[in-house]
Amino acid sequence: MTYERLAYADQDPAPTMTTDCAACAERVRLPEQRVLDGALGRPAPSLAWDAQPREVRKPQVSVSQAAAHLASRLHLHLD
Repeated sequence: MTYERLAYADQDPAPTMTTDCAACAERVRLPEQRVLDGALGRPAPSLAWDAQPREVRKPQVSVSQAAAHLASRLHLHLD
């Protein structure tokens, strides 16, 4: 093996890495990345405290009788 990349070796320049990635994507026939129209024009969501919902309700979990019956028949030893 003649090629050895050391842990402390410098990275390739960004243009070289970009062309390498493009060549790899072309070789494995990846679909072209698509961005939805208008996705880049939308503003980021606010991180302000006042913009957050005051109360977030927890989801309700319901257990059917069949599931409860099956669970009661399991003999789990959780020691």
